[in-house]
Amino acid sequence: MNRVIEVESIVTRFGERTVHDGVSLHIEENEIYGILGESGSGKSVLMKEMIMLLEPAGGEITVLGNNLKHIGFKEAQALRRDWGVLFQFGALFSSLTVAENIEVQLKEYTMISKKLRDSLVASKLKMVGLDPGVGSLYPSQLSGGMVKRAALARALAMEPKLLFLDEPTSGLDPIGARNFDRLIVDLRDLLGITVVMITHDLESIFSIVDRMAVLADKRVVAEGSIENVLQSQHPFVERFFKNEYTKERFEKVKNV
Repeated sequence: MNRVIEVESIVTRFGERTVHDGVSLHIEENEIYGILGESGSGKSVLMKEMIMLLEPAGGEITVLGNNLKHIGFKEAQALRRDWGVLFQFGALFSSLTVAENIEVQLKEYTMISKKLRDSLVASKLKMVGLDPGVGSLYPSQLSGGMVKRAALARALAMEPKLLFLDEPTSGLDPIGARNFDRLIVDLRDLLGITVVMITHDLESIFSIVDRMAVLADKRVVAEGSIENVLQSQHPFVERFFKNEYTKERFEKVKNV
């Protein structure tokens, strides 16, 4: 497998507070990779460093062969077209319709006609399970699940190679969360993309995540498949995973 993201010895500080102290992990092409950890472990911070919204104090991150520490402006602009991001609460622009939200990147990075943009918007809405008519609505008119799907359609607007998801099932009811999980898997298989997701959702971890990294004590304390992670004796892994639900779910996974 090709490595599409490599994180090497990342150090992150905010003033005197150190969030990461030597975080290393790698993400392979076409996998669904989970990042999980205790509160304050810097999961979202690490994702923001991967997408160049924050710069670490030390270490290096390489995305699709580009070392972010040494990347130039033009190369960075081109790289941003290769990923889509779904933030935790959707982060849709409230003053724009759903269609206009999806169009933002198309307007910024392409010179395609309005007619073609409209066609692409309709296709992206259909791809995430929304009726094209939703495009004329504003975010305030949508349910929580529809906001997530609309934001996902926007993340897919540029046909990215990488898809970053921050707590994609948070705020959804159990049925909605599982439907969203299936959508993520279907999109990965259909589009051949790599998915990086921050999550606390145990069902998502067991059902759709291929490999994961567990952050605690300012570093990665376990990485790999669920089987590998469950072998860790770190206290956070013990608390998070080793309970009756987890044991029952793991047995089901093994027997599939």
